[in-house]
Amino acid sequence: MLQKIAAFIEKNKLLENAKPVIVGLSGGSDSVVLLDILQKLKYKCLAAHCNFALRGAESQRDETFVRQLCREKDVTLFVKKFETKQFAGAKNISIEMAARQLRYEWFDALLEKCNAQAIAVAHHQDDNIETALLNIVRGTGLKGLCGIPVQNGKIIRPLLDVSKTDIENYIKVNNLNFVNDSSNFENNFKRNKIRNKILPLLETVNPSIRKTLFNEINIFNGIYQIYENCIENIKNELLTPENNTVKIRIDKLRQQINSSTVLFEIIKDYGFNFAQTEKIIDVLNLESGKIFYSKNYRLIKDREFIYIKGNKLDDKSNEYLIEFNCKKINSPINLDLKIYLKENDFVLIKNKNTVQIDLNKIKFPLTLRKWKHGDSFFPFGMNNIQKLSDFMINNKLSILDKEDVWLLLSDNKIVWIVGHRLDNRFKIDEKTRKILEITLINK
Repeated sequence: MLQKIAAFIEKNKLLENAKPVIVGLSGGSDSVVLLDILQKLKYKCLAAHCNFALRGAESQRDETFVRQLCREKDVTLFVKKFETKQFAGAKNISIEMAARQLRYEWFDALLEKCNAQAIAVAHHQDDNIETALLNIVRGTGLKGLCGIPVQNGKIIRPLLDVSKTDIENYIKVNNLNFVNDSSNFENNFKRNKIRNKILPLLETVNPSIRKTLFNEINIFNGIYQIYENCIENIKNELLTPENNTVKIRIDKLRQQINSSTVLFEIIKDYGFNFAQTEKIIDVLNLESGKIFYSKNYRLIKDREFIYIKGNKLDDKSNEYLIEFNCKKINSPINLDLKIYLKENDFVLIKNKNTVQIDLNKIKFPLTLRKWKHGDSFFPFGMNNIQKLSDFMINNKLSILDKEDVWLLLSDNKIVWIVGHRLDNRFKIDEKTRKILEITLINK
C-alpha cells in the first residue's frame, strides 16, 4: 500500500518534501489512513478538521477523536466550526453544497497561513466511481465521465488509485482507530443511494463492476485529453477575440463534423446550455438579429459571425453634455477635444477616429448619446439626408457594432457619428476660422 501510494504521488507529481502538506482529517477511516500513510512516507503533515455541526453529539465526538489522534501523532491540528445550515439558508443552496464551499474556502485560507504546498483529501477509487455515476444521473458531458481529478489546483488526492477494500485492509493490518459517520448509511442523499443501493445491484449483473467502472474512468480521462486538444485547435480556427467580444465564424462552424458539440464546447463557459446550443444551430440559416441570453452574457447571431458579449445596462436614454471649455471626457467614451485657428497650411485629417468641425457652426453644450431609430443626418460629402439605420446597413456594421454607436449632437442635429462619419453641415470650408478637433481614444 505504501509503495503504491508513493508511486502514485511521484507519477502525478503531487508532493515535494520541502513544504508541509495539510491533510483534510474528518476522523473517518479514509482520512485516518491518508494521514498515517503520508507520515510514514516522511511528509511533514498538518491536519485540518471541519466541524459542520450537522450531527449533534456525533459531530463533537468526531472533533474530540481528531484532537486526540493528532496529539498521539504529534501533528499540528486546525479546527473550524461552521454554522452550515444557516449558511445554506442564506445562500439558498443545499447542505452538501454549503459544506463543500465552506470547507474549500477555509482550506484556501489555511494554505496561505501555513505556507503549505497542498491540501490532501482522502477520495479513493470508490468515491471516483460514485461521482461518475452521479454525474451520469444528473446529466453530463464527456468530462463528467472522467470522475474526480487527481489534482485540482492545490487540492490533491493521493488515495485515488486505491479502493475502499484496500483502505479497510490497511486499517486492520495497522490496527488504526477511526470514527464512523452515520450519515453515510442514510439513503436520503443521492451519493449514498448510489453507494448503498445502485452499486450493490450492479454487482449482481457484473461482480467486477467497480473494477470495470474504474478502468472505464481511466479510459475516459485519456479520451478527454485528446478531445480537449482537438477542441482547442478548432476554437483557434473559429474564434476571433475583439475587445470584450468573442466572434465565432459561422461558415467555419458549419464545416465541423458535429457543429452542435463544437458550439457547445465554446459557449458553455459563458453559461449557455446544450438546449440553447441546438436552438442557435437551428437559426444559423435564418436572418440576423436573434439573441440568446445566459445569466451574464448575450449571444447574437449576425450575418457572418456569432457574437458573445457581456450583458450590460441599457444606456440609450442617457445623455452627456460637453461644455465649451472641455478638453477631455472619460465617460461614457474617451474623447480628446481642442480648439485652434485655421492656418493657411491647414490639412484635413483623414482618420475616422478624428473629426474636424467648423466651430462657428455648432452650439454648446454639445450632447453625446446613443443612436436611436429615426435618427438621420447628412453624410459628409453628400447633400441628401440619410437615415442612420440605412447608413449602418450600407457600412455593414454588425449588431454589436450598432449597439456601440455614439452620436455627437449640436442643437439636436447630428454633428458626428463618432468613429464613423461627419455630418456635411458642420464640415470645414473656405469661411472657417476656428476648428474644433475631437479624437476618439480607443482603450
